[in-house]
Amino acid sequence: MAAELAAPAEDGRPPAPSRTARTSAKGEQTRARLIAAARTLLAGEGFARFSTRNVAALCGISHGMCHYHFQDRTDLIVAVVEDIGPEWIGPMEAAVDRPGSFTERAERVIALLTQPEGPDLSRLHSALHWFALNDERVRAAVDGEYRRWRECFVRLFQVLADEHAGAFDPVPPGTALAAAADGLAALQSLDSRVDPEATVRILVAGLAEAAVRRP
Repeated sequence: MAAELAAPAEDGRPPAPSRTARTSAKGEQTRARLIAAARTLLAGEGFARFSTRNVAALCGISHGMCHYHFQDRTDLIVAVVEDIGPEWIGPMEAAVDRPGSFTERAERVIALLTQPEGPDLSRLHSALHWFALNDERVRAAVDGEYRRWRECFVRLFQVLADEHAGAFDPVPPGTALAAAADGLAALQSLDSRVDPEATVRILVAGLAEAAVRRP
């Protein structure tokens, strides 16, 4: 390790990055390009013909280089699953985990749930679900991300349960809201007449009331 560290220049400037660091950075850039290309193909209409060869061609790199970073097609798809998590799960986790009462956190959640999902991300989710039906490793990766998604809503209702001295189990209402939110997203993509805010508000209010009143 010490041999890789360059000594500071005499004029006080920071040392230039080592060859190892430059190589690592270039490798990370190539990997990111491959994931971006994979996302483009998966969100396209020909996702059923998705392959590492087609991803490499879109990137303008060799097929062998693609396999240097990803062992096979499944590895690349799993990387895409992990890559999109911060885009749709991250904001929800932040909305739920920021300080505030149940009402305040619920308002933040409602604001996110009423934002329409972009067409590319929607098609990407559909493609990933399709692959999950046919590949156990993809299924495990997708399931893991959706567990994170559902846990957001369970934590939201945990706040309400704590406000009522632990009067109910937050798992059922949290899971119900997560499932309803997924269904609403699918419905919105088919029927623009659906009022998402009114629908989500009724869901949250109804689940909260039922949870608190449940004996």
